[in-house]
Amino acid sequence: MNAVKALIEYCADKKLIDDCERNWAVNTVLDVLGTDSVPDIEVPDDADLAAVLGALTDLAVKNGRLENDSVVYRDIFDTELMGRLTPRPAQVIKEFAERYAVSPESATEWYYEFSQDTNYIRRDRIRRDVKWKSETEYGDLDITINLSKPEKDPKAIAAARDLPAAEYPRCQLCAENEGYAGRVNHPARQNHRIVPVSINGSDWFLQYSPYVYYNEHCICFNKEHTPMKIDRACFAKLLDFVRQFPHYFVGSNADLPIVGGSILAHDHFQGGHYTFAMARAEIETPYTFHGYEDVDAGIVKWPMSVIRLRSSEPERIIDLADRMLGAWRGYTDEEAFIFAETDGTPHNTITPIARRHGSDYELDLVLRNNITTDEHPLGVFHPHAELHHIKKENIGLIEVMGLAVLPSRLKDELHAVADCLASGEDLRKSEQTAKHADWAESFRDKYEFTVDNALGIVEKETGIVFSKVLEHAGVYKRDEAGKAAFMRFLDSIR
Repeated sequence: MNAVKALIEYCADKKLIDDCERNWAVNTVLDVLGTDSVPDIEVPDDADLAAVLGALTDLAVKNGRLENDSVVYRDIFDTELMGRLTPRPAQVIKEFAERYAVSPESATEWYYEFSQDTNYIRRDRIRRDVKWKSETEYGDLDITINLSKPEKDPKAIAAARDLPAAEYPRCQLCAENEGYAGRVNHPARQNHRIVPVSINGSDWFLQYSPYVYYNEHCICFNKEHTPMKIDRACFAKLLDFVRQFPHYFVGSNADLPIVGGSILAHDHFQGGHYTFAMARAEIETPYTFHGYEDVDAGIVKWPMSVIRLRSSEPERIIDLADRMLGAWRGYTDEEAFIFAETDGTPHNTITPIARRHGSDYELDLVLRNNITTDEHPLGVFHPHAELHHIKKENIGLIEVMGLAVLPSRLKDELHAVADCLASGEDLRKSEQTAKHADWAESFRDKYEFTVDNALGIVEKETGIVFSKVLEHAGVYKRDEAGKAAFMRFLDSIR
């Protein structure tokens, strides 16, 4: 099939264009390609969208339409191609509202599928991610090796370095990204559509993450470019979001470096239609707060330090959560190495996560502290150096809930470790496996390794490492001293 016609058929099938718009769509594609007639480029009849766009982008490269034939420039080009054929924002907002009137779930299901159909979420790249579950004492943790984010090539990096500082869009979350053409240091977003939502009386937008770490991985972000802040209003917004989208969870990264997310400058939440191990974890130590006897509360059985609040009355949860946050912000317990501040720098904050259970609202409050020391320069409550061969990056909201987002290097490295364990080779001979040698040798004698089972065992042990990563990030350790210190904090709340 001709590649241009294949793209038009795809867009018609996905209802991105109407049948009456086919001629217009063909001419729009030709305009982007820089040609005045349909080129003789064939693709297999069963070619997927990525293959069709790849063929058309190859033609653009051949015709000199791209500055370089690399992933950054190809992405900018094929995003323009799809952007020309993506319905306008008003059409998307209207469709979402009509479906929301039927049910919130109908609206989000359609919007998620639409965000993939437009290639804003690149299905072909998401499929590259390596995923598995690991059984631990805290339940089945989700592990993913992120391969969907393309690596920038040297030419694009050099070109980005030479660009003047840009102030538009101010960040990758700003509403001004919708329809933006992109540049080598900022992704193209012509095929991106956002939906306005009102959260606790303020203007926000809803979109999906282009990298989708779990089902319907959404981002809800403030209309204004304003810094993230954990406060009473944040709790109210989270609970109002799940009131409007009761099938979703939603949470916020903490608002301090090290324990926060990668974008602290723009207030936003992440949510989705997925149940993490943390949500399945039970309260192991019930606790009754004076004056809030109607709120079910307690410490969750989880490697990090989590207090769960549950009630049919969201205002009661908000009141208690705000009181706990105020107490935690100023709380110091030197015996437990908890310091509210040092030299005027604050350390205590919270990672909150909200969800619904029938008519009840539930809010998990994860206690965070970002203090550093000479021994632990990246953070005392951060994965320590002995775990950096697996996870060195910050522990943000997604990891807190039980999903490890691991670097792409581990795909090959874990395979190499498995090969060594199956063959009996020296793990320290190769640079690729040497960093993992101490870890792999610690469980080498626990199993009978074969070519068939080695990788599965390595993946299982990787999940156990991730559970230790979360334990390191917990401000109260899961021993008697840690439990006693946790109770001291709860008892201090008035």
